[in-house]
Amino acid sequence: MAIEIKHLNHIYGQGTIFEQYALKDVNLTIHDGEFIGLIGHTGSGKSTLTQHLNGLLKATSGDILYNGESIYKEGYSMKELRSHVGLVFQYPEHQLFEVDVFSDVCFGPKNLGLPKEEIEKRAKEALDMVGLDESFYKQSPFDLSGGQKRRVAIAGVLAMKPEVLILDEPTAGLDPKGRDDILGLVQKLHNEQGLTIILVSHSMEDVARYVSRLVVMNHGEKVFDGTPKEVFRHYKELEAIGLAAPQITYVVHKLIDKGIPLDPDITTVEEAKNAILKIWREKNGKSSGNAAQVSTAGADSENAGHGNAAGIASGNADITEKTAGEEKTC
Repeated sequence: MAIEIKHLNHIYGQGTIFEQYALKDVNLTIHDGEFIGLIGHTGSGKSTLTQHLNGLLKATSGDILYNGESIYKEGYSMKELRSHVGLVFQYPEHQLFEVDVFSDVCFGPKNLGLPKEEIEKRAKEALDMVGLDESFYKQSPFDLSGGQKRRVAIAGVLAMKPEVLILDEPTAGLDPKGRDDILGLVQKLHNEQGLTIILVSHSMEDVARYVSRLVVMNHGEKVFDGTPKEVFRHYKELEAIGLAAPQITYVVHKLIDKGIPLDPDITTVEEAKNAILKIWREKNGKSSGNAAQVSTAGADSENAGHGNAAGIASGNADITEKTAGEEKTC
């Protein structure tokens, strides 16, 4: 058990006319090695919650235990906590400030009081993990692209050798390729380094594709907690709180309404493509040329954005016509 949150409350401006509840009686356990998505509309409390996990904010009431020990007990070292629980802000310029990339990544381990050799070793390892070679070491972090800045910010946290990595909207403002590169990097860190990942995101497609558990916040309260499939079954309730399911979920339900026997829990384009191909092959044989065409269309829509519902719907028009007797899928 890595982090246990018990009856956590946070009030901004307590005792003033501006008093506002940001977190209300939040209970949550985050286990070692999990890949968790945290979603919610603006002001839902998701960023406030993550900033409690490494001690940037102190709860109004409630408790947080890290490996069974309260972070609020007298004498607890927040410095040590932050070496175990790393946070990458949404905007990397908020945590990049040194004259060059290498110095920036060295900053965290230097604050731990480590020997120079260990500091530099950690910085090199971290930069290697995020795919930045020596040609970047002496560059100013402010001259880099948005995606490269994100990598430097992540490397700066990785150099602390955390057990938990929190990323607050790490793909905000990036183009589709930059988004895929960063999320691929995060998945690699989870798989190869065994890091516990908490991903704050507004993209339903991203969380459906990458995370194994999804927590939904609304007005400071935890309203859903489960696998992406379990959570997105409640897509109508999500709509009521200003969220939605992945686009492909709506396409799948339209196809089901047309008589296509699909699993209503499908949440990714890849799952939809494979399920539709399976139905086609069962009806028409595995060697069908149209099946290959559908596969290509589905793959193209996947590469275009991992959530291009319109793309896969149009790409699969032929199969829905054959299996449901309809000319249109939605």
